[in-house]
Amino acid sequence: MAPQDSTVRKLTPEPAATYRTAPHNIEAEQALLGAILVNNEAFYRVSDFLEARHFFEPVHQKIFEIASSLIRAGKVSSPVTLKTFLPADVDIGGLTVSQYLARLAAEATTVINAADYGRTIYDLSTRRALIVIGEDMVNEAYDAPVDSVPAKQIEEAEKKLYEVAESGRYEGGFQRFAQALTTAVDMAANAYARDGGLSGLATGLKDLDSKMGGLQSSDLIIVAGRPGMGKTALATNLAYNVARAWQGEVRPDGHMSTVNGGIVGFFSLEMSAEQLATRIIAEQTGIPSSTIRRGGITESDFEKIKDVSIELQSLPFYVDETGGLSIAQLAARARRLKRQRGLDLVVVDYIQLLQGSSKRSSENRVQEVTEITTNLKALAKELNVPIIALSQLSRQVENRDDKRPQLSDLRESGSIEQDADVVMFVYREEYYLNNKEPRPGTEEHTKWMVEMDAAHGKAEIIIGKQRHGPTGTVQVHFEASVTRFGDLAQESHLPERY
Repeated sequence: MAPQDSTVRKLTPEPAATYRTAPHNIEAEQALLGAILVNNEAFYRVSDFLEARHFFEPVHQKIFEIASSLIRAGKVSSPVTLKTFLPADVDIGGLTVSQYLARLAAEATTVINAADYGRTIYDLSTRRALIVIGEDMVNEAYDAPVDSVPAKQIEEAEKKLYEVAESGRYEGGFQRFAQALTTAVDMAANAYARDGGLSGLATGLKDLDSKMGGLQSSDLIIVAGRPGMGKTALATNLAYNVARAWQGEVRPDGHMSTVNGGIVGFFSLEMSAEQLATRIIAEQTGIPSSTIRRGGITESDFEKIKDVSIELQSLPFYVDETGGLSIAQLAARARRLKRQRGLDLVVVDYIQLLQGSSKRSSENRVQEVTEITTNLKALAKELNVPIIALSQLSRQVENRDDKRPQLSDLRESGSIEQDADVVMFVYREEYYLNNKEPRPGTEEHTKWMVEMDAAHGKAEIIIGKQRHGPTGTVQVHFEASVTRFGDLAQESHLPERY
């Protein structure tokens, strides 16, 4: 019986393979091309999002490409002018080029439907692109080389998907100014409803908020300083304050929307997540992180740490501690976080630890930083969130008597200064005074002690650039032992001394 079964299996015909053609609509392509040939005005209804490559039929690609060139050159695009640029011997379904162009024009519908046809063609092209990406993903996963890492393939797929999503979106272009006014009024209404009456996210530092109006959506905010100034401390303070103030409400479509504060994504390229957590615990409990690490804490200290840890667990604060990220990887992860959890603020610590995506840029550090800052600004606009990016300063600051930083002190400064909406410098006079203590007992030492007393516990946040607000200096309180920034009590608000 076994051999007979085998023979039956061999003789049984296999079901015919089903082949699916890629999604397309030849009639829509013909209708649009016909409308353009009859009335060139139809071209301008689709020109800002539709390209020749979006057509499925190669002949239609060629016709659209030539028609586009003629119209943009100020010439008339018609069956008569177009046929001279196409090979005369081409057979299109039994028709010559001249006959086919005449047929397109003769059967054209009104120009009113041109935009609808264009969107149909674009959407079908997008579907074909998605099919190609999906096929590539499957083939690469099957035939992956030994040294290939799945995470790398995921990032590449995300990058391709993003390119498909962004290229030629048809909702762009000009908008009525009335629409922009509505958006501006909505922003003012949201500011009125928010804590502190700010148009942006509140930083938790009142004097800084009054100078900036909070952290504005789509802004690239550079926080720069020399080592030891506390730029990472300022970034963690601001990020914690934003996350702590977060309040959300469920919209009618089921999505959560931010009402106050924000969801934070923190890219810690320098410190590990554990170090960052220890630092935030130190800031919030007032117990120095060195004491926590050494285990020199009391029972009451441990209770404080426990309470703060419980609070931190519930905060919408997400940390990515991956070192050596490229700007493309960072963008992909930020998009993913926004899609999955929501995102209102991104912090990058720090720019000089990021890598560019192209080989050419890595040969020239200035080009690489230019690519990084340009992409960070583009990401801020795309996600519509503020991005705080930390940056180092060059050593030339140390050679000046007045060590307050300036815009020219930014490392690879051209692109950073150009792309940033806000540039803030962190400066602490106390740090520099502490490093040049004169010999005790001398007159210089007495003078130094007076200067140290005046500078103790104070820091300056110098706003060197702000596109939509004033520049200037904000005095803040800084507690070095726990790296905590806070509002500085003004002399006029202190109780009277007797």
